[in-house]
Order: sequence, then C-alpha cells, then structure tokens
Amino acid sequence: MGIAPPAVMASTVSPSTVNGTPGLPEMSERLRNAADISVIVIYFVVVMAVGLWAMLKTNRSTVGGFFLAGRDIAWWPMGASLFASNIGSGHFVGLAGTGATSGIATATFEWNALLLLLVLGWVFVPIYIKSGVVTMPEYLRKRFGGKRLQVYFSILSLFNCVALNISSNIFSGAIFIKLALGLDLYLAIFILLAITAIYTITGGLASVIYTDTLQTFIMLIGSFILMTFAFEKVGGYESFTEKYMNAIPSVIEGDNLTISPRCYTPQADSFHIYRDAVTGDIPWPGMIFGMTLSAVWYWCADQVIVQRCLSGKDMSHVKAACVMCGYLKLLPMFLMVMPGMISRILFTDRVACVVPSECVKHCGTEVGCSNYAYPILVMELMPDGLRGLMLSVMLAALMSSLTSIFNSASTLFTMDLYTKIRKRASEKELLIAGRLFIILLIVISILWVPLIQVSQNGQLFHYVKSISSYLAPPVSAVFLLAIFCKRVNEQGAFWGLIIGLVIGLIRMITEFAYGTGSCVAASDCPKIICGVHYLYFSMILFVISVLVILGVSLLTKPIPEIHLYRLCWALRNSTEERIDLDAEDKRHEEADDDVDEDNPEETRECFKKAYDIFCGFQKKGPKLSKEEEEALRKKLTDTSEKPLWRTVVNINAILLLTVAIFAHGYFA
Repeated sequence: MGIAPPAVMASTVSPSTVNGTPGLPEMSERLRNAADISVIVIYFVVVMAVGLWAMLKTNRSTVGGFFLAGRDIAWWPMGASLFASNIGSGHFVGLAGTGATSGIATATFEWNALLLLLVLGWVFVPIYIKSGVVTMPEYLRKRFGGKRLQVYFSILSLFNCVALNISSNIFSGAIFIKLALGLDLYLAIFILLAITAIYTITGGLASVIYTDTLQTFIMLIGSFILMTFAFEKVGGYESFTEKYMNAIPSVIEGDNLTISPRCYTPQADSFHIYRDAVTGDIPWPGMIFGMTLSAVWYWCADQVIVQRCLSGKDMSHVKAACVMCGYLKLLPMFLMVMPGMISRILFTDRVACVVPSECVKHCGTEVGCSNYAYPILVMELMPDGLRGLMLSVMLAALMSSLTSIFNSASTLFTMDLYTKIRKRASEKELLIAGRLFIILLIVISILWVPLIQVSQNGQLFHYVKSISSYLAPPVSAVFLLAIFCKRVNEQGAFWGLIIGLVIGLIRMITEFAYGTGSCVAASDCPKIICGVHYLYFSMILFVISVLVILGVSLLTKPIPEIHLYRLCWALRNSTEERIDLDAEDKRHEEADDDVDEDNPEETRECFKKAYDIFCGFQKKGPKLSKEEEEALRKKLTDTSEKPLWRTVVNINAILLLTVAIFAHGYFA
C-alpha cells in the first residue's frame, strides 16, 4: 500500500558508505560524551523525582485513588497525559519513516483525532461519569447486563494492548535506542521497562499523569529543536518541497531484480493529503470514513484514553483537556512527518534504499531503512548535549505510552477479570493483583516483539493501522449504538461483536499467512480477501456489525428503561433511580482487616513500612459515614459545569474545529 516498511532489528549497525565516501563512525559512539550522558542522567533523575512526588502526594490506597487519581486532576496535566499516552516512540519512528516514503498524508491519522476528541469530551465521557464506571467493560455490563460482554471486551482490550500498543512501542523505541546507545535490543528493552514499571506499579494513575506532563514538555521542546535544525539544513520550506521530489537513491538496480521506478521515486501526490480513491495509498474516502470508524474505539472507548478523562476535576476540565490534546495533535505533521521527509533528502541512499543488499549494508535488513529516518536525523544533525536531549525525547515518548497502557491494562484486569475469579477480594488484594499483572504484561509483551519483527514484512505502521481496522469496527459499532440507540440489547451487542471479530480475524490471519508483500515483491494473498484496502475493509466491517447488532436486537426483547437511566444519550439527564442490570452480580466488598491491630505501628519492621509506602497501603482514616459515602459517590458521578467555563470550552471547541478544517483544506 505504499507505506514504508519499518526496519527489522539488525544485530549490528554498519558504518554508512554513501556514494563511495568514507563511512561515518558507528552512531552509538556519538553519545559517549559528557554533555549527552549528563542530559540523559538529568532526565531520568527528574522523571523519577516527579513520579516519586506524585506517588507520595496522592492517595493510592484505594481503587479510586490508584486507578482514577481520586478524580482530582486539572485540565492541563490531563490534556498533556492524553497526548503523551497517544504519542509513543512508534509515532516518531513510524510517522517519520512513512513520511520519508510516501509524503504528508500519514499525518491525517493524527488530525483525524481532533473531531473524535471533541466527541469524547462532549458525548461519551458525560455518559461514562453519570453511569459511575471505572472501566469500559464495566460500562458494557451496566448498559447490557450479563458477564460475557464484559469478559469478552476485557480480553480483547488486553490482547490489543499486547499485540498493538505495548509491543509496537517497544519495537520502534528499540530501533532508536539500539542506534543511539549500541545496547543489545533486549537489554535496552529490559532497562526501560524496569524503570517504567517501577513508578507505574507504585504510583498509580496520578503518578503516570504527572510524569506524562513532564514527558510532553520534553517531547515538544526536543522535537521542535530538531525540526528547526532540519528545515535550516534543507534550506527552508520551498526548498524542502522541491528537493523531496528529487530524492531518489543512487543505487536502483542489483540483486538480479527489476525494480519499478514507483518503488524509489517520491509519489506525485506526496504533498497532498486527499489521495485517489482507488489507487491512493491512503484513499480519501477511507481516510474520512474508515479511519474515523476504526478510531472511535481508540479515542472514545479505549481504557487508556477514557481513564484519563474520568480522573478530571469536573466536566469543564475534561472538555478543556480534550481541546488541549486536539491542538497538540496538529503538531506531528510538522514535528515528525516533515522531518522524516527531510531525512530522505539529506540521507537519500540510507533512508530510501530499495535494493535489498544496499538496505542490509545501511541498516541490516532487506525490507528497507525508512524507519531509521528520524534516528539518523537526530544522530547526524544535533550537536552534543542536544543529541542527549533527543534521546530523552524518544525515551519520554516510549515511557509515557507504556506507563499509560500498563496502568490501564492493570485496571482492566483487576476490575473486570480478577473480580470474577475472586468475588470477595479485599481492596488491598485487588491493588496487589493489579500491580503483579503489570509485571506479567511486561513479560508477555517482550515475548511478542519477535512476532512484530517478522509480521507484515516488518511494516510496523501498516501492521498497527491494519490490525486496528480488522478488530476495532465491531467495538466502535457497539459503543455508538449503546449510547445512541436504546433498543439495542445484550444479544445484539454480543453477536455483533462475535461475527465482526470472526470476519476481521479471517482477513488478519490470511494476511499474516501470505504476507502483505512489498513494492519489490508482491503478495500471493487472494484478491477476494486482501484486495480491499484495509480502510475500506473497516467501513464494510462496521456496516456488517451494525446490521447484525440491530437485527438481533429487534428480534429479541428490549431492555426496560428503568435499567437504562443515565446510560444512553436519550436518558442522560434522567433523575430517576436506576436499577442496574448487574446489581445482583456486584461484588460485596469486605472490610480491609489486613492490618494487624495487635502489633503497634512503631513495632513494625522497617521492611514492612517501606513495603506499605511503596505499594500505597497508607494507614486509612476513620471509616466514612453513609452520608459521607453518598457525598463521595455524587462527586464521582457529577457532570455539572459552571456556565462561564462551559461557554469558554465550547468556544474553544469551535475554534479547534475551524483550525482543523483550515489545515485539511490547506494541505488537501
């Protein structure tokens, strides 16, 4: 489909020999100077200090405190965390690599989020807060009743975390870390995950959000500096657009292959985001509709994103955070995609190689070196000290995404699966189970990395977006209909998810079996299955899922309204008392009597005290009265706004949409 194949890990990074000139020293040697090392050390110290401060400042001894930060987060750290959770190392590596190969259209995957963020803040989050849920599977259980939807969606979401989010971030981050530090791939992964896991396991969501805010600040400063260096080096924007179209590698023949010019010549529509509906690598109808339908799950029903919004002080803070994140999502076009294209101009033979033997020489893999576009730019253009800052940027992108995913996956497992196994688990047991699950998740994710290396011929960006198109549309259909159509019931939602999953898996498994091919070697996958662009497939799968959900729901009994108050859009403002469909299944919480009252606090061992501080098991205050518990419950389900701030965020939402329309029109 014309998206650049990310490079698969090589055991060594060979010195480059471009056009016969002597090779540059190995990149890993370039970070071995006092300035770069100092910057990296300072970065880690600051991140750990912020994580420790958030850990000690917040109450992590309750499920609400650990997983929702006590609903006390302001709009600016929440907006920064939304952005940092989304922007991982895969964006720097994948977006820049795809930009180097096919131009600016890949940025539309980022701009597509602007509309969905507003839908999240104005439509979905008010329903989630009013319903009083912590996780998305929990919402499905309240809305439809029964356990199978909750368990199914929990497992699917955890699989999505491992197969897409965690593994792809580890894989792409390792490309940069391997080049920069010269470490063994798995050693680099292990060190990063160890540091990441420590403050995720100990600090909970508040720690993650505050460190995300720091990471966002570092990411924006570092990538802006690199963009400035890159445009200065290439001679400005006009020169950039002209030189990119002439960035053709010098070696285009070899290995007894006849390589088509379209494989190494920049696309004629490289500077257009609306591309041909039939022949385009990102066809415009698929970009507008297919991409949006797939992304509803990620932006409006994914635990990682929604959990941040559920932690907000009030609805105005949540909406302001969504607007802030929307503005930040305009930036990847300029901070990642265009620098990747400039990298192709400056290092054409290395970034745009097409002859397999040449690619092996430059980056150690046959399928292409475009995913080294951003790392090469950093190592070649940045002076000492700033190079260390940019490595910190990559670490910030990688770690902020991973911490967010770890915390949310832990929430899913603990609240939706573990409570099914241990119905009467104490709050302390749930917190321990959630932390231990993060460790298990890390192990599974590391084991998954080799599968990404061999799948989709190493095309990471294509891998992520296509897998999303095969799994997400049925989930998007269920959540949209759950909120906007009262008539939809559990049977319809369940069979819509199952039939949609089967159809998506048929396409996904067939593609894995045959491979997607490359420009040099086409795939043998049957056209009837693989011939439809994955964005068009997403649209078809969504329509099928909607028809199944509505069809089965209309043939079966509706859910009485008494069970739906404040769970769907038409009944969102109802003040009637709701009888939850899951009322009889609710866990009966036991009093947490794990602290041995016979042993005074001062006689406890130092190790035990340290353990309690590490895990957030602070000594609890007096037990709340029923009136205080009711007041706390109201706070957690309150969606009221002050008129002034409601008007301010509404005006900003309109401004954001105006900017989005202008950006699409300008680059169309």
